[in-house]
This record gives sequence, structure tokens and C-alpha cells, in this order.
Amino acid sequence: MKKNRAFLKWAGGKYPLVDEIRRHLPAGDCLIEPFVGAGSVFLNTEYDTYILADINSDLINLYNIVKLCTDDFVSDARILFTNKFNNSDQFYLLRKKFNASINAYCRALLFLYLNRHCYNGLCRYNLRGEFNVPFGRYNKPYFPEEELYWFAEKSRNTTFVCAHYRTTMAKAIRGTVVYCDPPYAPLSATANFTAYHTNNFSIIDQQDLARMAHQLSIQSQVPVLISNHDTELTRDWYQQASLHVVKARRTISRNALGRGKVNELLALYCGTGKCTGV
Repeated sequence: MKKNRAFLKWAGGKYPLVDEIRRHLPAGDCLIEPFVGAGSVFLNTEYDTYILADINSDLINLYNIVKLCTDDFVSDARILFTNKFNNSDQFYLLRKKFNASINAYCRALLFLYLNRHCYNGLCRYNLRGEFNVPFGRYNKPYFPEEELYWFAEKSRNTTFVCAHYRTTMAKAIRGTVVYCDPPYAPLSATANFTAYHTNNFSIIDQQDLARMAHQLSIQSQVPVLISNHDTELTRDWYQQASLHVVKARRTISRNALGRGKVNELLALYCGTGKCTGV
């Protein structure tokens, strides 16, 4: 099966692990993702319908506009990927415009521009909710036209929701499958990267997510698969799940030497039922 890339760059994106994740995802009618991020799992699975959510309102706004206004969006976005806009002066002007804008279509265009032109494709906001990642200085940022059209095509039977993970998981009923890719637990005290939006994802949230996953699998017969780093903490949180270890490459370390492979966990909650693959 051909692997499809997301049109966004995304810290912790699941494209490299798609084959492993697909191997452990149970079959079902609908896939629910409370932390959709760049959507690599969505783009590389074949469920009848999808409910894709994220706490980042700019991300969900962008997805809805790509779904509903594909041709206009691609045409307008292409202009921002010319040499005229690939310099620090233009970048900071457009970043300022994005932070001041209340127009949904304008914010969607600029969000894609910022994602592809900022440093490492990071998505980070300050406490005022302003996007604050610096200019990335790339020779020629890639314009993901093909990926945008594939995303729009794939989105036909998809509902995009800006919501907290608890709200999204509450939508799960028998016949659905849940895949959770939360902000990862830190590998060390200095490696914490949970503030990609203005809401931090705490240890309490991590424990709550594990509890909800176990509860859903037992009470509603809804299987839940969770990705995270392989640490003593995560193994403790997911002790009621079946654990599978996979190798993944870290990509957001500032030091290229720190971007080696680390172990990740896929924690599968199946309740009392038997999970069969997609």
C-alpha cells in the first residue's frame, strides 16, 4: 500500500511509523483521533468514516477549509510559496498578520505558509495565543499541492472537530476505533515538548487518557491504541494494555546528533473482546 504524506510538517508526525500503527489498529467502521496532528494515520488507513479532532483551532480551521474550498485554497496558497515571500522581512510581516487576523480563510492560508517557512515546521504559541516560531531560512519551501488535493479527497467522509480529548473520546461507540497520539511524555527533564498549543498536556492528562482508554475498551467494547515514548512512566500508565515496542527517529532535537532512534510504545486496549486488524 502506497504511503501518503501529510501536507503539513509536524513535530512527532507519524508518517515513519504508519506501517507499525496500521499493523496494530483494530478493524472498525469509524476511526476517531483526539490528537489528529498532521493526519498521517488518517491518510494511510481505510475506515468508512473518521472523526478527527485537535485542541488547536487553527489546525482544524485549516482542515475544514482545505476540505470545502480546495481549488481556491490551493490557488491562493501557491502565491505565498514564491521567492517574494521567502525572506525574514516578509515572514515576520505575515506572522504578525496571522496573529492579528480573525478571518478564518486568511488564517488558514497563513497557517500553511508559516508551517512550511518557519523553523523546523514547529507549531508553538506564546501565552497570548500568538504564533511565535522564527523564520526557518529554507532555500525553497515545498508547496504541497498534491498532498493538499489528496487530503481533500480523503476528507469526504471525515468530520473535523476542535475539542478536548475527553470530549472527542466520549463520542466513541461500539464499532468505532480510537487512535491517540498525545503530546509525548519527556525522555528526560530537559526534553519536555508539550506546549505546541497554549494548553500544556500534563502527567495528570497522560494518566487520565490511559484511564479513559481502559474504560472505553471495557465498558463500550471500543478498542483504543495509544502512541508514546517507551519509559518507566508510560509502562506504568499503560499496564492494562497490550504493549508493542517500535523504533522511531526523533526529529525535533536542535542537535542533529540527538536525532537518533528511540523506543516508542504502542499501547492497545481491547477490553474483553478480541481485536482484529484493519
